[in-house]
Amino acid sequence: MAAGYRVAVVGATGAVGREILLILKERGFPIAELTVLADESWDGKQISFGNEQLTVHTAVPESFRGIEIAFFATAGPVSEALIPEAVKRDAVAIDNSSAFRLDPEVPLVVPEVNPQDVGWHKGIIANPNCATILFVVPIKPLHDAARIRRAVVSTYQAVSGAGTAGIDELLIETRQALEGVAIQPGVFDYQIAFNLIPHIDVFGDNGYSREEMKLLLETRKILHEPDLKISATTVRVPVFRSHSESVNIETERKLTPGAARAILAGAPGVVVEDDPAGLKYPMPLFASNHDEVFVGRIREDLSSDQGLNFWLCGDQLRKGAATNAVQIAELLVNGSPA
Repeated sequence: MAAGYRVAVVGATGAVGREILLILKERGFPIAELTVLADESWDGKQISFGNEQLTVHTAVPESFRGIEIAFFATAGPVSEALIPEAVKRDAVAIDNSSAFRLDPEVPLVVPEVNPQDVGWHKGIIANPNCATILFVVPIKPLHDAARIRRAVVSTYQAVSGAGTAGIDELLIETRQALEGVAIQPGVFDYQIAFNLIPHIDVFGDNGYSREEMKLLLETRKILHEPDLKISATTVRVPVFRSHSESVNIETERKLTPGAARAILAGAPGVVVEDDPAGLKYPMPLFASNHDEVFVGRIREDLSSDQGLNFWLCGDQLRKGAATNAVQIAELLVNGSPA
């Protein structure tokens, strides 16, 4: 490995952890030493990093001695337990869980949107929820141009959002359904094969799920707009990888579809695919294994003089999780903008 930073990936054996390893290698992140950590069931086993085989160790507080950057692809309770230990040992933790996202002392960062927030971290930087990341990348340039006063978003989220277990369940259930075998859901509350489930995470007293509230509260924090009005409905769909979102916005200043296309075409991290006559529009099948957010179906909202509709797709495991985390680390290494 080239000279660089001492890096740890916690939860390296899960879907997001493996994707972080892949992207660190793809992007040539400067690594002097790489430590891969997981729970004790993986201790001593091997995992690939490019052409190398690395030995997995159990994640414990002493694992972070000498580590400079630690990626956490872990559930909230694990992050809550181990991240303070990593920070205590002078590592900067980049966390993919929801544990610290709304902590006012922790920046919540999407590098195309608010890279400057990396500069005020105190040892922890939170990676937003996957649906939030894909939403704010195109929302930010439109908000800068015309000031969004209200947004309504419906998400169509792939099973990759539930990790490798979600991916495996869709594969198994699809085979069972085609073979006429009785299906017994495990990861999801209902059969996901050939079905849609309008329920991701637990429901609150207000009737919204925690996933829907994440999209609202995280977007407000990232954009530094605490009063931005957002209504979300999140749906799990039988797609292996890449989320889609149907977005409606109302702006303070009128924004034509043509102007929105031009703004988005010049925005970092966005690819505009918007030619309905030529049957060109974003789809999760083609957004998979890419880091950009693909936007199309840009059109006026016929019910509002100041409204626009659009459709977006993005890879949940890459830009929605792992790539965003590695981009945050690149800001740390290269210096975030003032």
